Amino acid sequence: MGAQKKGATARVSEDPEELARNPLQAILLADSFATTFRPITLERPKVLLPLVNIPMIDYTLAWLESAGVEEVFVFCCAHSKQVIDYLEGSQWSSQPNFSVATIESHNSISAGDALRLIYERNVIHGDFVLISGDTVSNMLLTQALQEHKERKKKDANAIMTMVVKQSKPSPITQQSRLGTDELFMAINPVTKQLLCYEDKAEYSKGFISLDKTLIADNPSIILHNDKQDCYIDICSQEVLSLFTDNFDYQHLRRHFVKGLLVDDIMGYKIFTHEIHSSYAARIDNFRSYDTISKDIIQRWTYPFVPDVLCGSTAIKVERQGTYRASDVTLSRSAQVGSFTFIGQGTKIGNDTKIFHSVVGKGCTIGSNVTIEGSYIWNNVNIEDGCQLRHAIVCDGVIMKSGAVLQPGVILSFKVVVGQQFVVPAYSKVSLLQQPTQQDSDEELEYADSTSGTGELHSEKLNGDIAPDLSETASELGTGGVGYIWSVFEGVQDEEWRHSVAPIPTDKLVKLMLDEDEEQLTQDGNVLSASGELKADSDDNGSEDENNEDSRDDYVFFEKEVEATFLRAVHENVKVDHAVLEVNALRLSYNMASVDCAGAIFYSMMKLAVESPHSSATELHKNAAEMITKWQKLLKSFLHDIDEEIEVILKFEEMCLESAKEFAALFPQVLHLLYDKEILQEDAILRWADEKEGADESDKVFLKRSEKFIQWLKEAEEEEDDD
Repeated sequence: MGAQKKGATARVSEDPEELARNPLQAILLADSFATTFRPITLERPKVLLPLVNIPMIDYTLAWLESAGVEEVFVFCCAHSKQVIDYLEGSQWSSQPNFSVATIESHNSISAGDALRLIYERNVIHGDFVLISGDTVSNMLLTQALQEHKERKKKDANAIMTMVVKQSKPSPITQQSRLGTDELFMAINPVTKQLLCYEDKAEYSKGFISLDKTLIADNPSIILHNDKQDCYIDICSQEVLSLFTDNFDYQHLRRHFVKGLLVDDIMGYKIFTHEIHSSYAARIDNFRSYDTISKDIIQRWTYPFVPDVLCGSTAIKVERQGTYRASDVTLSRSAQVGSFTFIGQGTKIGNDTKIFHSVVGKGCTIGSNVTIEGSYIWNNVNIEDGCQLRHAIVCDGVIMKSGAVLQPGVILSFKVVVGQQFVVPAYSKVSLLQQPTQQDSDEELEYADSTSGTGELHSEKLNGDIAPDLSETASELGTGGVGYIWSVFEGVQDEEWRHSVAPIPTDKLVKLMLDEDEEQLTQDGNVLSASGELKADSDDNGSEDENNEDSRDDYVFFEKEVEATFLRAVHENVKVDHAVLEVNALRLSYNMASVDCAGAIFYSMMKLAVESPHSSATELHKNAAEMITKWQKLLKSFLHDIDEEIEVILKFEEMCLESAKEFAALFPQVLHLLYDKEILQEDAILRWADEKEGADESDKVFLKRSEKFIQWLKEAEEEEDDD
């Protein structure tokens, strides 16, 4: 189904007031033009894959509708018939004031081809939002759109605004929490103009070169490695015509963005809009699929969460982030842990344990099954005694009794795993045989035989849909059906980087040992700790500005530590592994150990407050459980008395501001920290001594702790007498 053209075929007026009267439009790319989700996407388009039991594209369309977009053009290529059929049968075909039309292509192999075809259709009449159908967001577009329009009025060359978000990469893996490569952006801090865009794969020489004219034309440039590209762009119509004029533009970032940044003839400009409290992320690989699924379950994407999108009558949200759909049959002895989703009609047997996982519709799960950190799609049959850890299991899969999936396994549609068979870590298993050659990352995905787009490989693949059982039994055990894909030479050690499984501790340790810190500098310039490029003679920075930057850095650092701690709690990460992750953040933000201790303690106490409790006694119990379980993590960053005192001061601050419920429990928690040997006697007494000379308003918690302080002093005196 092609998109229907509306209105006259001539280009509309370029007058800003005329453009403002046009409905806000969006182009949604329903093809990723990548192979990162193979073998799954050989049979189903990525945008229709379930994300917490809802197709990815529904999150994108729901956000576009809420953001005020009125017309969406969905570009379909690989598996286009599946996408079109889904949209025609969905709620999106009949929404008032929100039209969704499809544009189909059978031969486009890149985003550039897609935009050139859309330009030819003449359906875009003003500024538009460019997004892919694997993006989840809850940001408001109003401010970003207004900024874009105001810039365009003043400068006709300001044709694009990219949405970015703060996100520190790990200094160990050089990856973001989404599994994407470390990204470098040079941005003018005043105008927000993007001046340079380089990802990790593109600076193999170990340094980034900036054109001297950038330094000359911009009094200040900040080179960021702490920004996440959200892949949400606000574009002017010129963007489409530029793709038409330049057939070398295929990839949106690698070709188009970088091409404009180095083109000093046309003078087109790209700007950035940074979001802070809102959510925006793209599912680029299996690790980001895992991360964003957890973010949805933990409601960072609200209101785009399952119970809202599907209706509260269909899905109930229970304590500790457990989602349960209707008609679930759950054995009394089965355990469903926190942050877990159980889909409609699913049956769960005796003594089965499911933690931090998503289970789809119509699944049958036997007895004594363990499922942890995994994604089970629809109509899956898991027999007794199976074990699954950090895996993805697609529709129709059968796991025979006693089968085991090691971390990182991907089972594509209708695979059968034989009895007692152990699928090795990071294996990808499919009913389709693996292509004989490694494909480029921009090759068109294989398509099914009904989509009209499978001419490249359809003959070979269609013959493999129902393989001979005898040929595959040896690969997946007795009664198994499917092929275990081999890993191409040169990328064996990289599978864990983009996996749904946590990065193994031994890999992190090896990377830390191998790490060779490199300093990005430019001749004649100094790269400051903040990332700001200035000439040697430029000394305009003030101490106040530096202090403000430091405060901002600590706020972001604290949020990152909290996110790391929550992942450790919800995914049962080992303490040693959590220490490595927090240490990585410490190096990344140039923080001290005491900053880590303060941020960890804040995260522990915040989670204790947010956990269910109906009285001060229950809150104290929550805190005691949290401190007992994670005391080793906290103590790893407390090396002397001064650092322990800082933790007490941090707790005072929390009791006055962010966690006031703890104010009445201050002495009890202080005593608990002493009992667990997190705080030494000397640290508590020195804190008390320092408070003696403070204002009365600053002695609130000292007075509440008088009995405990007195008890410590008496105990100390008794020791001295002995």
